[in-house]
Amino acid sequence: MRETAEEVAALQALMDASYRRSTSHLREIVSGTRRLDAEQVLEQLVGMKVLSLATVTAAGEPRVSAVDGHLLHGQWTFGTDGRAAKAKHLAARPAVSAAHVDGERLGVFCHGRAVRLTPQDPLWAETIEHWTAHYGSDPTTWGADIRMFRIEPTWLVGYGTLE
Repeated sequence: MRETAEEVAALQALMDASYRRSTSHLREIVSGTRRLDAEQVLEQLVGMKVLSLATVTAAGEPRVSAVDGHLLHGQWTFGTDGRAAKAKHLAARPAVSAAHVDGERLGVFCHGRAVRLTPQDPLWAETIEHWTAHYGSDPTTWGADIRMFRIEPTWLVGYGTLE
């Protein structure tokens, strides 16, 4: 975990607010011991996790694809090639939804805004170092137009049967 105590508290506040704004249907399913707190979510999401990432076309149609997700400082990071449809969607419409699901054992769902990372971003170096350590090479060298993003979540809940 790379999160500071303040980042864990902010994630917990977001998760609590998200839960309160959720439908009664969701609250019936994600309840009791199945409702994960921020620390449990962070413990489960160490390393690379496959994310189902939803973007929006110009016609307002949803599109889902899979990306490698790395949770850093309580926010998902992911990359894609600039030629990918999702890169074009994100450039015009940064609203996203993302989910990591591990069978019935774990589900973490979020909605938010994808922000393109640049070398000027305060977390750029740490993000690239993390990805490089995981994959053994700098992800920005994987193609001519590799784009790195983080999701600024506006809604996030975690479900789990962690036994």
